[in-house]
Amino acid sequence: MSGKTVGSVDLWMGQTHVAAATASANHHHGRSETGIYVVSGHPSFVFLEHEEEIRLDTNPGDYIYVPPWVPHREENPDPDEEAVVVIARTTQEAIVVNLPDLRWVGPVATGNVGPARRKWHTY
Repeated sequence: MSGKTVGSVDLWMGQTHVAAATASANHHHGRSETGIYVVSGHPSFVFLEHEEEIRLDTNPGDYIYVPPWVPHREENPDPDEEAVVVIARTTQEAIVVNLPDLRWVGPVATGNVGPARRKWHTY
C-alpha cells in the first residue's frame, strides 16, 4: 500500500520476508516512524540504550514500534526459518541510512514526542 498503488499520502505498508540466519546493517530510517507486525518467525531487533546493546526477540503476533532516527539492526537468528513481517511507515520513500555502529546520530525528538515514544516498544 503506497502513494503509487492506492494514492496514500502519509502511509506506506508492505510485507517483508527475512531470510534465515541474516542480519541487516546498522541503520536508521530518518524522519520515518515505523510499525512492524511479526507474522511468522522470530526476528530480533537490536539497538543501544545507555551504551548497552539491547535485543528485542519477538514472536508471531508481536508489534514493534521504531521511532524516527533511532539506530538499530534487524536480525533473523533462526538457521532454518525465514521471518515474515508487515511494515507500516510514515514516509512514502524507504529511508535507510546505514551506520558504522548503533550510536545515535540523528536529531533529538521534540514537540509532542514524549519519553515513551523515543524508545522501542513491543506489544
